[in-house]
Amino acid sequence: MTSIRPNQPPVAETGSPRSVGVIDMGSTSIRMAIAEIDDRHGVRILETLTQTVNLGKDAFTRGRIRKTTTEECVSALKRYRRKLEEYQIVDDKNIRIVATSAVREAENRLAFLDRIYVATGLEITAIDEAEVSRITYSGIQRFFWAEPELAAANTVVTEVGGGATEVLLVKNGNVHFSHTYRLGSQRIRKSLQSQSTSSFKLREMMETRIRQTVQQVVSHVPQHGPNVMIGIGGDIRFAAQQLHPKWPVDTMLRLPLEWLEQFTQMILESTEDELVHRYHLSFPDAETLGPALLTYLELARALNLQQLRVSNANLRDGLLQEMAVGESWSDEFRNQVIRSAIALGRNYAFDEAHARHVAQLAVQLFLQLADRHRLGRPFEVILQVAALLHEIGAYVSNRSLHKHSMYLIRNSEVFGLGARQLLLVAVVARYHRRASPQPNHDVYGNLLLDERVAVSQLAAILRVAIALDEARQQRIEEFTIDWDEGNLVITVPRSEDLSIEQLAMSQHASLFEEVFGARVVLRSVRN
Repeated sequence: MTSIRPNQPPVAETGSPRSVGVIDMGSTSIRMAIAEIDDRHGVRILETLTQTVNLGKDAFTRGRIRKTTTEECVSALKRYRRKLEEYQIVDDKNIRIVATSAVREAENRLAFLDRIYVATGLEITAIDEAEVSRITYSGIQRFFWAEPELAAANTVVTEVGGGATEVLLVKNGNVHFSHTYRLGSQRIRKSLQSQSTSSFKLREMMETRIRQTVQQVVSHVPQHGPNVMIGIGGDIRFAAQQLHPKWPVDTMLRLPLEWLEQFTQMILESTEDELVHRYHLSFPDAETLGPALLTYLELARALNLQQLRVSNANLRDGLLQEMAVGESWSDEFRNQVIRSAIALGRNYAFDEAHARHVAQLAVQLFLQLADRHRLGRPFEVILQVAALLHEIGAYVSNRSLHKHSMYLIRNSEVFGLGARQLLLVAVVARYHRRASPQPNHDVYGNLLLDERVAVSQLAAILRVAIALDEARQQRIEEFTIDWDEGNLVITVPRSEDLSIEQLAMSQHASLFEEVFGARVVLRSVRN
């Protein structure tokens, strides 16, 4: 059994541990972890199970999941359900199931997910790349507290999966860069299957494709400071266990690159049948082992490393950490999202002082208006990111700045925000000025009802926050709000002259009145 404890202050234990189960549906296997969570948010893993499947092979070669594979998944999840019941884990709030790129990219994913639900009663969430990155960070984060050496280094956390390679660049415990590359071991195999050439030439083609992606990764790593690479994922763990059989599971192994080079060479020179019989691997795992190890190896070489670290942390660890803390939008996670947004803003030379201040004012308004908008914490983060980035469109042109901002945000990445959340950020930023949201507007008209309502509310709040810093001097630090005869009265203490802000408010607060049914009045109080 394995124990994991996040960086949380201890509190007295007052109740029995809570039993939970998490399931990760990957490209080559379905894995489950059953664990106990105590009152200090500590996680103790009780049992793990693995079932080999061909999800990735189906999705990446055929574009859809075959019926036989679907039924294999049904059978596996039925067994997992019975195991959960043995541990008396029956409440849905104590069970979380996620699927990654293989299910997410399959043409028939909805039919697949529906079939699983009908047959097992288990609801699966096909998570996007940003969610995978967030959960991965949750699982690996404890190692950054345990090893101070990692704090000063440019730490590249890498997981090569069947369909994609996830990369996080972490420094001083902060995520500086995150990206998902469409380079996976099964994708590589698919791209080479149609080539009729020698094994030597195939190896050369594989290396060329991997190196192209590796160079993209390395371009984001700072030139100064030591580099460290942490490999996570089943293939690199397998290699580490073969090369270091006595590896303690709760530690990060330092694996000499020379050892990995020799092992990878041997794997690539072996047939799949040989690997299956020699290491008792499944055929899907045997097929992907060589390309995955070669990807880790090429990245470590490009970073000029003599060794790489290998961690047993996995997606299930991150899921368990989130279940232990109680929410995925923790303060630490929110801070990572905001840092990533600020880094994106700097790429487009934004007015950082103004953007940060508008974001601060917007959050104050959001919190004080909570009983009116009734939006959860994720929307607070969406508003804050939109406030930080609302003017990055000026990098393209001041003309139609708001539309350029929407385009740039939609086509960028912010750590921790999924595609849908980033879309909402982009639309809120688009409405920071000019016209109110209209059903015939691009993007907005295609949102769901609750999303349209949320966007309108957040955009209205953002416009008020912008008006409060119209002078761009960050002179309004705090304020209080009151409701007076249908008006929202914003009172600013210790202020001599608010004429600029009052004029801006009269021009830009009309959306707030449309959405919330209240005119905004700005008052000053001289102390």
